[in-house]
Amino acid sequence: MTSRFCWLIAAVLSILIASAPGPASAQVLSTDYPKMKMSLQTSPRGAPNVVVVLLDDVGFAAASTFGGAIDTPSLQQLANEGLRYNRFHTTAICSPTRAALLTGRNPHAVGVGAVLNTPSAYPGYNGLLPKSAVTIAEILRQNGYGTAAFGKWHLAPEWESSPAGPYDHWPIRQGFDHFYGFLPAEVDQFAPTLVQDQTFVTRPRRAGYHLTEDLADRTIAWMQRHRSATPDRPFFVYFAPGAAHAPLQAPKAWIERYKGRFAQGWDRLREESFARQKSLGVIPTEAVLTSRPEALPAWDSLTRDQRKLAERYMETYAGFLAHTDAQVGRLRIAVEQMGEFDNTLFIYIVGDNGSSGEAGPMGSIRYMSSIQGVPETTADMLARFNDIGGPKVHAHYNAGWAWALNAPFPWMKQIGSHLGGIRNPLVISWPNRIKDRGGLRDQFAFVADLAPTILAAAGVEVPTTVNGVTQQPIDGLSLLSTFDDAKAPSPRRTQYFNVYGNRAIYHDGWMASAFRGRVPWDVRTPISRSVLEDRWELYDLSNDFSQSRDLATEQPAKLAELQALFWHEAGRNQVLPLINNAQTAGLPVLLRGRKRVTLYAGSRGIPEMQSPSVVIRSYTLTARIGLPKKTRGGVVVAYGGVAGGWALHVDTQRRPVYSYNFVDAQTLPMVGDQPLPVGESKITLDLDYDKPMSGGPATAIMKVNGRETGRMRIERTVPFLFSIHETLDVGIDLGGPVTDGYASETEFDGQVRDVVIDVR
Repeated sequence: MTSRFCWLIAAVLSILIASAPGPASAQVLSTDYPKMKMSLQTSPRGAPNVVVVLLDDVGFAAASTFGGAIDTPSLQQLANEGLRYNRFHTTAICSPTRAALLTGRNPHAVGVGAVLNTPSAYPGYNGLLPKSAVTIAEILRQNGYGTAAFGKWHLAPEWESSPAGPYDHWPIRQGFDHFYGFLPAEVDQFAPTLVQDQTFVTRPRRAGYHLTEDLADRTIAWMQRHRSATPDRPFFVYFAPGAAHAPLQAPKAWIERYKGRFAQGWDRLREESFARQKSLGVIPTEAVLTSRPEALPAWDSLTRDQRKLAERYMETYAGFLAHTDAQVGRLRIAVEQMGEFDNTLFIYIVGDNGSSGEAGPMGSIRYMSSIQGVPETTADMLARFNDIGGPKVHAHYNAGWAWALNAPFPWMKQIGSHLGGIRNPLVISWPNRIKDRGGLRDQFAFVADLAPTILAAAGVEVPTTVNGVTQQPIDGLSLLSTFDDAKAPSPRRTQYFNVYGNRAIYHDGWMASAFRGRVPWDVRTPISRSVLEDRWELYDLSNDFSQSRDLATEQPAKLAELQALFWHEAGRNQVLPLINNAQTAGLPVLLRGRKRVTLYAGSRGIPEMQSPSVVIRSYTLTARIGLPKKTRGGVVVAYGGVAGGWALHVDTQRRPVYSYNFVDAQTLPMVGDQPLPVGESKITLDLDYDKPMSGGPATAIMKVNGRETGRMRIERTVPFLFSIHETLDVGIDLGGPVTDGYASETEFDGQVRDVVIDVR
């Protein structure tokens, strides 16, 4: 009998048995086994759905809901239906904020004291979430919730972020039933490197694609599937788009909405936002607008061309953020249309840290080059003015805009010592519980407080043991009391902060701050002085909302008290030793440092920092491929993307092409002098540095089946790295294309037997 016929007989018999009268049915099914009741894990009665939105690199004064110039109607609607918090704090940089949010613990206490691109072998900085600190997703999942994460993860170390895993620190092993998004710090919004669950996937092929829209589509579809199949189970959604982190990329129509709206410059924009903040009541009337740091130029000091570029960068950022807010609005509408909004705890965190000044005072058309010390001229940037915000460049705005978008506070992202880096807007809505619609809350809160808040709202106790592992204490404190009472005491009395040695301690309204002195856009200059030589400042935040009056000389005893408290908290939370930069000795690597690497067909998604070391190193690449009689070509191997990299591909005329992209400032193609034959070919590419030096010149020679078919001089090579988010791929380029010579995600339609890289 066929398998289909057997299946039909089994189905009919099961129906007959189930519908037969009692006695006969008992004779057929009589056993000595007791009957068992099977059921799904159930959540506490009335437990709400939970949606957590976490934006990226958005300052306190960016969104219109908190006095900014960028329209955020979705945030505003949720604020009108719920509460705004104006003393909510993050960690001043992305990965630590995400670790604290999802675990409810202090970031160093769970090993994530720095961004995952720059881990250290020290316990507080190793980037490895321990099993003793499971995420809130895992706790909710074990209490009857469906869980899903969409967007940026950035909590898996790079040596675990290839397709080979291990997947221990990927979302699907951290409590999420489903994940769709990207693993590293940032991504190209038009050509992202995407993961679904534990598989690298290609983006949807459609005109006008943008990642944030795709993430919203996927989130809505998952919520609807979940509600359809399990209507009695609540859901937990973590929506963390890459917006508005660099590269600044948005649909052109959204950018054009802001054309001309920032001609006043950052000094004036900051003053205007400050006035709106007071009129909206999101800051006290007695708050003081802090002054511009000396490292930042005045708007009026810029030339006409510099101002033109700066305006366009800011217009792009504004369009990016407004477009993102619209996608969050789509989530809210979808929940409402399912009839679930009243019993949904909707948490909207407007930034994982303050706005970013990492592109420097002049901004950047290719900010990976500015990070590596490759200068950009105004003329260079003007030549690509019309590309800003689109798929061809990775632009980032001026540090002056970051300062303006953090009004009224000093400083910005990375500066964990000051409020501009660590204070972000928060909106919480839950119609079934929150009755003070449109209310303002000014209790001091930290991002780790949200996990226990969610658990308390769900009626789930904080577990002492999960999956057989004793759990370390939750550091967060529930904000649930503030839902009902605007005058409820702040649950949190003390909180430390530290990013790259920029550190602070808060206690009972006072804050002591120590800034190391290095500006966020200068990642290459070492800090020579000891942390013990740093100057500490003292602020009375109960009477000085914006951290504007340093009282260190007036109250040395109070400062000494807080300094001692900082060192106590630092020791208790694995913050020590204080480190300025990554110290990666002892950390695992995949392929980096190997002399020979063999990559087979289908190898893709290998992070650059775990790939063979081919920057400042000569190497030979050998690709054995097979071509059919008719071919459109495609990518044989690609390393990097739009921001910089190299690729070997076959063009539509069957010719081999090697392209070298120097930090998106110059792309040099070397095209073979004749088409490849049908069948097998061996393509060899030798890249030889004149001498091993950062950014030094090199010569590339390409051969096919032993015959030289191309030679190219590369006068400038990439100093340190191509990107922080692109990957090494065989047979495809998963992210943005290295060159305009092929389209993103153009798969090779021949056969790749293997690609061997020999590093010299």
